[in-house]
Amino acid sequence: MTESAHANSAPIAPTVEGPDPYVWLQNRDSKEVLDYLKAENSYQEAQLADQAERREALFQEIKGRIRETDLSLPSPWGPFLYYTRTVAGDEYPRHLRCPRPADDSQQVDERAEQLLLDPNALADGGFISLGAFSISPDHQRLAYSLDINGEEVFRLFIKELSTGVVTELPFDDCDGSMTWANDSQTLFFAELDDTHRPHKLMRHTLGESGAHEVFHEPDGRFFLHCYRSSSERQLILLLSSKTTSESWVLDAHQPTGPFTCLAPRVEDHDYSVDHGLYQGTWTWFIRTNQDGINFALYCAAGDVPTRNEWRLLIAHDDKVMLEGLTLNANALCLSLREGGLPIIEIRPAGLAPYRVQLPDAAYSLYVQDSLEFDSPCIRLRYEALNRPAQVRQLTLSNGEQRVLKETPVLGPFNADDYVSQRLWATAPDGTQVPISLVVKRSALGQPTPLYLYGYGAYGESLDPWFSHSRLSLLDRGVAFAIAHVRGGGELGEAWYRAGKQEHKHNTFSDFIACAEHLIAHGLTDAGQLVISGASAGGLLIGAVLNQRPELFKAAIAEVPFVDVLNTMLDPELPLTVTEYDEWGNPQEPQVYARIKAYAPYENVRAQAYPAMLVIAGYNDSRVQYWEAAKWVAKLRVTKTDNNLLLLKTELDAGHGGMSGRYQALRDVALEYAFVFKVLGL
Repeated sequence: MTESAHANSAPIAPTVEGPDPYVWLQNRDSKEVLDYLKAENSYQEAQLADQAERREALFQEIKGRIRETDLSLPSPWGPFLYYTRTVAGDEYPRHLRCPRPADDSQQVDERAEQLLLDPNALADGGFISLGAFSISPDHQRLAYSLDINGEEVFRLFIKELSTGVVTELPFDDCDGSMTWANDSQTLFFAELDDTHRPHKLMRHTLGESGAHEVFHEPDGRFFLHCYRSSSERQLILLLSSKTTSESWVLDAHQPTGPFTCLAPRVEDHDYSVDHGLYQGTWTWFIRTNQDGINFALYCAAGDVPTRNEWRLLIAHDDKVMLEGLTLNANALCLSLREGGLPIIEIRPAGLAPYRVQLPDAAYSLYVQDSLEFDSPCIRLRYEALNRPAQVRQLTLSNGEQRVLKETPVLGPFNADDYVSQRLWATAPDGTQVPISLVVKRSALGQPTPLYLYGYGAYGESLDPWFSHSRLSLLDRGVAFAIAHVRGGGELGEAWYRAGKQEHKHNTFSDFIACAEHLIAHGLTDAGQLVISGASAGGLLIGAVLNQRPELFKAAIAEVPFVDVLNTMLDPELPLTVTEYDEWGNPQEPQVYARIKAYAPYENVRAQAYPAMLVIAGYNDSRVQYWEAAKWVAKLRVTKTDNNLLLLKTELDAGHGGMSGRYQALRDVALEYAFVFKVLGL
């Protein structure tokens, strides 16, 4: 259905009568649609053919920084050390275990190690994504789940570790979760409804042919998730929308019993629970927003305490967000957010609380592994824009830190050759918006090409992270920055709420303000500024391109949520109903008008746009492939410039792109080659 399928001619998609001229691109698996997507892929390949050698060189360069054969830090659990090993040439890490040394060291005995799972053999060169990887409490079995095409629908498997015998469970439409009860015989898993929402909790006992329905959540806004408590004594069923939640609990030793509700749902009451020890008593810990939007922490003893039995442990704070908690027999570990930065606060039993001290001004930090419940230590993952990720062991009683492992960077690399900064832009309404920036020290003090990344949705925080790939930008004089715009969670719940629903426009004006700040302060200029975002970040990119295209030289949009209005008008699509709390329901006239005013696809107009690379996944269940395809088709015939406009649809992948590590690096090499071509580097 293209006017030209010649690789060197941009495909022009035909239009149909009606309000959406490219709605025909939603006819999945039709010959016309596949022909069009393949023509776009051919056009993209032809336009970047002159970059083939550079792409291969970039791939080899990035790969050359990575230790291809490596061992993860072993995690002690019961009689074993559990770990993964990557091997040069393999796309995926192998999962292994070996006996736990008698001296409790973490020294792996390769002679005694047991291969638990090798995704490389399962993938056989194609797509594969591992969902659950769950060892039974008695260490005799492995429950795991596989997605083989990127649609995020999983098959479930049980492996007997003593014999290696694998059994596929006869269940369809699973979300991939698998949670063991303490008898090591009973598994809980979730089924998806027609909109791809986990809505039923099922119970399966090994040896039986079927499964029993344990719980059904009919409200289309709510997701269902089952997990084990930190104490390993309880199973918790969390039902959550974007604004409201409800928790049900069950003794993990009594898996056939009924779940009991801890606190019935009340609209806009968001809470979650865990189970552990407090002052020597088995206790429920409840993180709740009942006192304020930044959350407080309550506790309650007893099997199933009622809400009026909750006791306040940590009060709500207007300046500090309580993001989460990690429970240990010896301490309570709080994940906080203050001033746009993540903070870990430790409250050891019977000792004074303290905060983990770190060397950088802007960084990423979280509890990577709580280890065993009785362990005296936890592990933290720490990284910065210029500092490779470190796993640090923290002794809970005294705060002592020890770096157990730093992600190696092979070849010449010195973190001090790169300067990391925290900047603040001023939004149109006066709000200060943080920017994290890294640049090679030798490029300081002059305008440089700059790659600006943004997201700004769902309250997700884009904390600064290290990237082996990014060094290929930095070493060529390209700076990298993250715009921490409203809609994200970097400055707490209020920051998120100020960028959603009727306030969504703040996300876009914040990003533009960040771009203008970087230009005004001489860090870059419009002729050297590249912007990028993925998924809801792709919506951000599409919106700012419509509003201020002259600010940018190039843009990359990965699996972009750009057809917002039409998607949110279709409740049959995966995730639409659950997204009403984020974007609003356009069946309401005022919401319709609001979304239509910023939706990228709706607002494409006759103006010059920068060079664009758009990437979609054909099997993407979160953002349908046609959003990118329709957007590009409309841009082709509407925009007034001759700048590159490229669409690449991964025909064998979903939301996360191709699944293997080398495949992912080749995708990065493609994006960087596009950037360098446009910038003339």
